[in-house]
Amino acid sequence: MRRREFIAGLCTPLLWPLAAHAAMPVIGFLHAASRASLADDFLAAYLDGLSETGYIEGQNVAIEYRWAEGQNDRLPALAADLVRRQVAVIATPNGTAATLAAKAATQTIPIVFFIGSDPVSIGLVSSLNRPGGNVTGAVTLSVETTTKRLELMHESVPAADLIAVLVNPANPVYTESQVRALEPAARVLGVRLLILNASNQSDIEAAFATLVRERSGALLITGDTFFTTHQDQIVALAARYAVPTVEQTREFAMAGGLMSYGADYQDAFHLVGNLTGRILKGEKPADLPVQQATKVKLVLNMKTAKALGLTFPIALLGRADEVIE
Repeated sequence: MRRREFIAGLCTPLLWPLAAHAAMPVIGFLHAASRASLADDFLAAYLDGLSETGYIEGQNVAIEYRWAEGQNDRLPALAADLVRRQVAVIATPNGTAATLAAKAATQTIPIVFFIGSDPVSIGLVSSLNRPGGNVTGAVTLSVETTTKRLELMHESVPAADLIAVLVNPANPVYTESQVRALEPAARVLGVRLLILNASNQSDIEAAFATLVRERSGALLITGDTFFTTHQDQIVALAARYAVPTVEQTREFAMAGGLMSYGADYQDAFHLVGNLTGRILKGEKPADLPVQQATKVKLVLNMKTAKALGLTFPIALLGRADEVIE
């Protein structure tokens, strides 16, 4: 059996008899993307972090998976469903919108997040060291990595004086923080930004049409799970219109994007799994400091660069964690 099929099987709640659910704690796993778009390695890392605390899915813990399929408006109902099922913990790895939906649904069930937004400024926790409520988790240097992606794109395509930025208006808290960070960074680099909104497949098509019409020289994709869900569509459109692209996940570069730079998601999912297990063992989220996922990866796709007629600077190649030939 292939690994994807094995993990997909683990994600099917119907495989676990109701009697088994009653005999073990249940984790609610809430994600804004689709199961198909979430890398197997990420889920495996979550389960590995969970197992470090002594919890093995199907043996002494059950997991109810809920996927919003890239549609953030589905998250409140999915979160409410998990609350009705009285799960012991809700895990929301890689999702500001999912975490906010879970927080709105319950003030008592522990929530463990992995997000790129500042959890203090958006009201999830009182402080990083002492969260003080029912929410804790891990954060990535999202703002810093987003501005760094802009720098990397400018370094790779210096002739591009207009760089498009793809954002999801259905995730306003995250989107606004990204745009606020990018605007001063663009001024420092001497480039202009073209902000493009997309929250469905048609919007993505329209965004590329606008990008081409406005003669944008490159595209930066913000780290929203909606875009992860529609990664293949974005990569295909970028290839069709010969647009250099940068996104946050290694999987994007592997799929044919020009480059990626962002958090090591396996490390972050592992942190969330570990925190989930610690809470199941009796620790309180109010007392568990928010952790920072500090590992980042730069991945360059040489094949895509060649197709675009680009040559990565030698200095950039030297800094890459991985180069796809």
